Amino acid sequence: MTIVANREHLPAGGGPYLLPSLTVGVFLTKQPDHQLTVGSDRRQHLPLDRLEGWILPAGAEGVCEFDAPLEVATVSLARTLVCDVDPQLDPAAVMPRVGELDPLLVQMVLQAERFERGGTLYFETMAHALAAQVASILCPAPATAAAMDDVRLRRAVEHIRAHLSDDLSLETMAGIAAMSPSHFARAFKGATGLSPLQFVIAERLETALVLLRTTRLTISEVAFRVGYRDVPRFGQHFKRRFRTTPGAVRD
Repeated sequence: MTIVANREHLPAGGGPYLLPSLTVGVFLTKQPDHQLTVGSDRRQHLPLDRLEGWILPAGAEGVCEFDAPLEVATVSLARTLVCDVDPQLDPAAVMPRVGELDPLLVQMVLQAERFERGGTLYFETMAHALAAQVASILCPAPATAAAMDDVRLRRAVEHIRAHLSDDLSLETMAGIAAMSPSHFARAFKGATGLSPLQFVIAERLETALVLLRTTRLTISEVAFRVGYRDVPRFGQHFKRRFRTTPGAVRD
């Protein structure tokens, strides 16, 4: 299997863990007293709210403790899948991430148990989409920005992906990169081949496609989640990009 999805109800307490594969966990219950060790005896108090969680590398081991009953959704990704979506990403070498997670990744993890119901092709397509989302978070320099050596531009890309529902003006993005708007626009297009506006639209539409396939959100809710306040305009952009309508994807 390329991914293994589970949802568990655990009593208060916790205990030791060992993760053979790169794994994403999403807490479905608030855990203000959550404590975690990763690869050492150093225990950290890491309170987690509902829909927060962690991304831990293959081979991670330690102790996870919590004082209240826990419901948690996890997805483990096979090494072959991770390497397929990003040959440069070593599942055993990624830095652990604990706390707030990418909203799209959270939705995909929560829906992952249902992927098999859509048949083999759908399962494999969504498994690859989930792995690609993990890879984009762990390695934020995307394929379209392979030449993006400037950390200021990478910071802007990370901000864009984390705030797709916001009003992302050129001035805002330039400010994140600590550049003037004109300098930022030139540097961004030189690194990605896209203007900042084109990049934002592409990211919003790709995210919308995944949300339409993996959630029960209405089309207008999906449009709002990815920054469109005008649903007809969202439909026009979507059709231009994917040669189909949001409704056809949902059906």
